[in-house]
Amino acid sequence: MNLPRVLRHLLTPRWKIRRAFPRATLHAIEHAIRAAEAKHGGQICFAVEAALEIVPLLQDVSPRERALDVFAQRRVWDTEHNNGVLIYLLLADHDVEIVADRGIHGRVGTDMWEHICRKMEAEFRSGRFEAGVLAGIDAVSEHLARHFPQHRDGANELPDRPFVL
Repeated sequence: MNLPRVLRHLLTPRWKIRRAFPRATLHAIEHAIRAAEAKHGGQICFAVEAALEIVPLLQDVSPRERALDVFAQRRVWDTEHNNGVLIYLLLADHDVEIVADRGIHGRVGTDMWEHICRKMEAEFRSGRFEAGVLAGIDAVSEHLARHFPQHRDGANELPDRPFVL
């Protein structure tokens, strides 16, 4: 068990999400996802979580493992062309994870997703949460547009509204 991590999570209150992502920022993120998805056939989801609950924390669940869990719970994998992408932020760990379904992941690869995550984390370290998420959405959208340029004729398979966990 990583005691500093446990303490960091226990001392990260949920209101930190509202501070980093006020209502106007959440609306901007939702609008950015909607606008991005109008340009391609992919699906983008954004989820932010202040800290892990005590049981996963004591089980030493990594941010990646939690992102995979959220990916499954939110059914991001359940798109017609297997091209859903989750951008997940765990505030207590200052960690961004991108989980992409097999249809897009196989074409983009882990290194590119990691590159986008690190760029977002750099923005977050400077306190620019909205700018970091919007840049991440744009970067993910570029890859989706390259590999899934077909427009879905208005079909929106996943919610555009950010998930605050």
